[in-house]
Amino acid sequence: MTSHKDLKRLVRARMRKTGEAYTAARAHITKKQQPPPSVAPATASPAIATTPLVVPTPKDYPALAGMSDAALKAKTGCTWERWVRSLDHHHADQMTHREIATLVAEKYKVAGWWAQNVAVGYERIKGLRGRGQQRDGSYEATRSRTFNVPVATLYAAWADRKLRRRWLTGAVTKVRTSTAPKSMRLDWTDGTDQGIVAVGFTAKGASKSAVALSQSRLPDRESANKRKQYWSDCLDALADLLDAVS
Repeated sequence: MTSHKDLKRLVRARMRKTGEAYTAARAHITKKQQPPPSVAPATASPAIATTPLVVPTPKDYPALAGMSDAALKAKTGCTWERWVRSLDHHHADQMTHREIATLVAEKYKVAGWWAQNVAVGYERIKGLRGRGQQRDGSYEATRSRTFNVPVATLYAAWADRKLRRRWLTGAVTKVRTSTAPKSMRLDWTDGTDQGIVAVGFTAKGASKSAVALSQSRLPDRESANKRKQYWSDCLDALADLLDAVS
C-alpha cells in the first residue's frame, strides 16, 4: 500500500505534469493503484443443474407405451418387459421405426398392425419418441370410432367424394390410394398445412364397423391436440350423416 506521504508526493508530481487540480490528480493516482477485480477460475463457476436420467422399470412400461401388458400379451404372446429385453438384444434402439417393426413381424411372426404397436411402444419406453410423437420429432393425431352400419357403408362415406364433403369440412381432400373396404390414404389440406391421412376400416359384425385414422407430420403437440379435436368433431358429423342415410 502507498503511504499517505508518498501518495501526496505522487499527486503533486502529476499536478505539475498535467496541470490537474489536486482532487482530479489524486483520483487518477488512486484508481491506478486499485488491485484488479478478482476473477474466479472457470472451474469455480456454479455447476448447471441437470435433470438426472431416469431409467424406467418394467412396471413403468405399460404407461410409457400406452398399452397394458394384458392387451399386448393377448395379441403378441409377450409383455412389454419381454419385448424390451428381446429388442434390446437386437440393439433395436439403434434401428429406424421401420426396421424395428420389420424385425418384430418377421422374426417373431407378429401381424403387421401389432408389429407397429410393439415398435411404437418400445420407442416410447426407450425415450426415442413421446406419446403422439414420431421419430423425426413431428407429431401425430389419431382417432377411432365405431358405427352401427356395415363396413361397406362406412367405407363409402369416406370414398364417395360427395358424401365425404357433407361431413369432412374445412379441408380439401382427395383419395390417394384405397383398398375397399379395408383402407385408404387421403391427400389433405386446410390451407395452412397439408399431409396424408391414413384410414383403416374394420367390420365388427354384419351391421357394425369401426374406422381408425392417423394424421402425421404435425409440428408440435398443440397442433396434434387441435387436430384430434377436429377429427372428433368430423366423426360426430359422420355419425349424424350415417344415421340420416341408413
